[in-house]
Amino acid sequence: MAEKCYLIVGGGMTAHAAAQGIRELDAQGPVTMLGAEPHPPYARPPLSKALWKGQPEDSVWLPRVAGVKLLSGRRATSVDRKARRVTDDRGESHGYDKLLLATGGTPRRLPFGGDSVVYYRTLDDYRRLRRAGKRAVVIGGGFIGSEIAAALAIDGRQVSMIFPEDGICARAFPKDLAAFVTGYYREKGVEVLAGDVPTAISESGAVRAKSGRELPADVVVAGLGIAPETRLAEQAGLEVRDGIVVDAQLRTSDPDILAAGDVARFHSDVLEKEVRVEHEDNANTMGRLAGQAMAGASVAWRHVPMFYSDLFDLGYEAVGEIDSRLETVADWKVPFREGVIYYLRDGRVRGVLLWNTWGQVDNARALLAEPGPHRDLKGRLPR
Repeated sequence: MAEKCYLIVGGGMTAHAAAQGIRELDAQGPVTMLGAEPHPPYARPPLSKALWKGQPEDSVWLPRVAGVKLLSGRRATSVDRKARRVTDDRGESHGYDKLLLATGGTPRRLPFGGDSVVYYRTLDDYRRLRRAGKRAVVIGGGFIGSEIAAALAIDGRQVSMIFPEDGICARAFPKDLAAFVTGYYREKGVEVLAGDVPTAISESGAVRAKSGRELPADVVVAGLGIAPETRLAEQAGLEVRDGIVVDAQLRTSDPDILAAGDVARFHSDVLEKEVRVEHEDNANTMGRLAGQAMAGASVAWRHVPMFYSDLFDLGYEAVGEIDSRLETVADWKVPFREGVIYYLRDGRVRGVLLWNTWGQVDNARALLAEPGPHRDLKGRLPR
């Protein structure tokens, strides 16, 4: 029987986990990985967390997977589904029996500032920010903006934040928690311009705000989210809808092409809706399962991914829909310091925020899977 030939487009955590998944079932089949970055696979979360707290940079490298041919600094440009070949930006063609698209996403950009703005996502972005001066302006108050602003302040930088929402992580946290976190950042020395937007970056590098304020900066960092990188899938005629649509076996509309990680859009049976998840747990878990599927395993994607963050000495883990537009029920052990927040839609818990509360992720997942309605949530999960 001929060896199966595997091709992975992407060189991040999802791609690495997929290679491991393949090797769990197929020790010999050739695996080629096309990575756009000039580096081998590395862990991304430490870039806005542990590396700013003293963890050495070389700790981010992920272990080599045996027998994987890594082609770094390559971008796939087209897929020939009939011939089962992918062409890269050097004109080289790569064959496959099973193809995984782990193309991730591209940072959303400002209409001004050009390359003077650090769109924080990669190891090279981290290195650039490490070398930058003392005054930093962070544009964006969501997941990445909140993390990198805290990291830079811990590093001794003078940090200003600017974003249009009323408070830090206002799209995720209930209003009172967002207000507390915003005040906490100010106590830590971060200048927070909530409800304001940047309009330009001057020749001196200062950020000009709609309010008329001008924020001096040695470096400007933007955390505006990502757009899923679907161009290759679109060119190949695959189904795309704010991500590459996959079924429970992580197959695209072409059964020999799979997708996983940030770029994959899937139906969550637990949440009863289509979702696309941009966090570490999803990348690693989905990537591994996709690799196993490529190697012939019968799989079913039912995992509810979690995510986590560190904000100075505050921290949280979260599962499901963390959306401040939903009804919320707070169960505080110590207000704003330790507790659980439940997010409900139509009387059923759709998300759980574990605020400085640890070891409860699996219990939160179990709660999400229970049929509703959910009542008497106080004390439902240990705080």
